[in-house]
Amino acid sequence: MVKNVGTSIFFKRCIEIFKILEYNTKLGKYVFENHRKDERVMKKNGISLKTLNIIMLVLALFFGIGLIVAVNRSRSVFNDNQEFTDQYLEWRQGSYDLQMASDYLTEQMRNFTVTGDKTYLDNYFTEANVTCRREHALQVLGQGHARSSSYINLSAAMEESVSLMKREYYAARLTVMAYGYDITTYPKEIQDVKLMEPDLSLDAEAMKELARQMMHGEEYNKRKEVISTHMQNCLAELDVEMEKKQADYSSSLANQLFFEHALAICIIVLLLAIVLYTYNLVILPLRNSVSLIRDDEDLPISGAYEIRFLAKTYNMIHHNNMRSKEKLTYEATHDKLTGMYNRRGYDFLMENIDLETSALILLDIDKFKGINDTYGHDTGDRILKRVADTIFANFRVNDYICRIGGDEMAILMAQCDASVSPLLDAKIKKINKTLSIKQDKDPVVSVSVGIAFGEKGISAETLFKRADTCLYEVKDGEKDEVSFFKNEKKKRPEPKI
Repeated sequence: MVKNVGTSIFFKRCIEIFKILEYNTKLGKYVFENHRKDERVMKKNGISLKTLNIIMLVLALFFGIGLIVAVNRSRSVFNDNQEFTDQYLEWRQGSYDLQMASDYLTEQMRNFTVTGDKTYLDNYFTEANVTCRREHALQVLGQGHARSSSYINLSAAMEESVSLMKREYYAARLTVMAYGYDITTYPKEIQDVKLMEPDLSLDAEAMKELARQMMHGEEYNKRKEVISTHMQNCLAELDVEMEKKQADYSSSLANQLFFEHALAICIIVLLLAIVLYTYNLVILPLRNSVSLIRDDEDLPISGAYEIRFLAKTYNMIHHNNMRSKEKLTYEATHDKLTGMYNRRGYDFLMENIDLETSALILLDIDKFKGINDTYGHDTGDRILKRVADTIFANFRVNDYICRIGGDEMAILMAQCDASVSPLLDAKIKKINKTLSIKQDKDPVVSVSVGIAFGEKGISAETLFKRADTCLYEVKDGEKDEVSFFKNEKKKRPEPKI
């Protein structure tokens, strides 16, 4: 985006142009009316008022045309910058979609190898062969951008993702055989996989374990990290290109503004008499507007029609720029459906808050997949929104509430320790009590919760694992409950006397 100050000066010059042209017309009328009265004085001084008027009008027209050309040029630079910014946002979103699609494929195949549920495999091939977000992202960036470093990195990420699918197909084939499914009912990609001789001799449980290891092992994770690295490089290259373009546009616009400013000064000098006469009506309001623009404040809607129109236009664009900036920042870190922080926002918080004095609360909606399958995704979305609203209503404003998965949510509470356990237990019970009240045709739901408290030297990964362990203890036992992680330290033996 062009900096606010550049945009502000642009509109300031436009205000000056319109006002100066208006008063130039008034000047002609003034000179004509006073021509006869001052003719003797002008002749005495060797200056003809008629000649002066003609010269002034010619110069005003010359400078006026120059200003119009400069304004149009500035507008063209501004529009080019806006067009490139929109294109950049589209490229960035496409690149992000490729990462999301790759992660989605991984998630679905991992779920299939763990559960054997064919639904996950169907989701996998729907994304790979129908939705095709990865291919679309590559196509979007490749339009007029195919030789850039960002496109090369995105292509590398795509190639690695496609290459990784062979390993995923192999794991899927092992899972199908381990569960004894009819291979002919599965996609051709799975049917065409040829298992190695040692793997064919494995029993069902060993095949399942091998498939899970292939999807969760270190080699797979390293290859996923390669994809992520390429994606990060792609986004970094896009940012660098964006900064370079913005610098070019800013430099071009600065030159245009300098030229406009020079022309405006010439006109002001030429019309000095009129400026003095109309100081309180024109110059003073414009000076006030300049100070307000520098302070990034709205202009008052006052003065002539042109000034009111330009002030109103400036205020509208200023507000739109502020809203667009806030919206981009908000959408980058928040989940659109629930209003919670999204995964990116959660990762940022985990990296930046003091985990040693914080609590991590993981929540999972009980039987949420069944609700989606039975009632549909619209009902599932309403359930997610209701759960989110209930959580917001029961936690502090300064608590960080995130949606980190489909129905998995996390709450980061700063400046708290295990002493607040009874309070948290009461909050969760209150949330479940609220959710147990049936609304319309939506099913009643509940949440299971795992809570872990920070301690000295704890890492984000350890804190998450502790809360996740507690959550799964609840999910494996009585749902609709809360479990706290208990760090049982070994007692030091008493010294012998």
